[in-house]
Amino acid sequence: MPKKVVPEAERRRRKPAKAGGVVLSERLYIETALRMLQEHGRDGLTVRRLGAALGADPSSLYRYFRGTDDLLLAVGDELAGRALRGWTPTRDWRQDLRELGLRIHAAYLAHPQAAILTASRVSGRSHEIAADEAVLGVLRTAGLPDAEAARVYHAFVDQALAFAALDAAALALPHTARAADEAVWQATYARLPAATHPHIAATAPRLVARMNTSAYPTALEMLLDSAAATLARVRAEGGVVPGGGEGGGEGGGAASCSGCSG
Repeated sequence: MPKKVVPEAERRRRKPAKAGGVVLSERLYIETALRMLQEHGRDGLTVRRLGAALGADPSSLYRYFRGTDDLLLAVGDELAGRALRGWTPTRDWRQDLRELGLRIHAAYLAHPQAAILTASRVSGRSHEIAADEAVLGVLRTAGLPDAEAARVYHAFVDQALAFAALDAAALALPHTARAADEAVWQATYARLPAATHPHIAATAPRLVARMNTSAYPTALEMLLDSAAATLARVRAEGGVVPGGGEGGGEGGGAASCSGCSG
């Protein structure tokens, strides 16, 4: 039977647990998990190894988390918090979304092993919620009606996290495997003859230049172009004005983001 998790408010009231002179905490477990994932991958993240790394009894984990999966959700939430840290919205919705997307992507790629395990998860924790509120706030403040804001939000978040997982998987490969994959574009694709592969041959120099870099910035701009076209259509139809809300409202205010300091 899973051990009972002590609620955060109750944990704060308790005297902090110590191990080897170190005060244990939820944050310390998260930071240690990030380090262990970076050094050893998923196999390194076990209750026993966490305990050894902290000089604590393995069961100490259950004071803060239900188990390693719950810890992984907290790790994903920490990455979301790092993406938001220092971000402040402006009156330029496109700039705001671009920066948010690039920040999310970069925060996950800074910890590729953690990104692979957490990019597809939904934690419902505070930083994740703050990120969702920030994106939706930018879209609604720009003037998108709620149905369109939800549609664009869905595509925006899934795109950022999908590219984070894809690019993180490449970064997590052993160096020799990654180098071999990257060499294929030059060694194979660039040498295909136009007689049999005319389209690849015609674009080969550009493929070689691009294919070993992330396509996320390009995909993000495409998504922003689509959102801009939707916004222009909505405004032309007179259904929504900047500031969010249908048929009227305040114009141009920056989106709010409670907790964006991470």
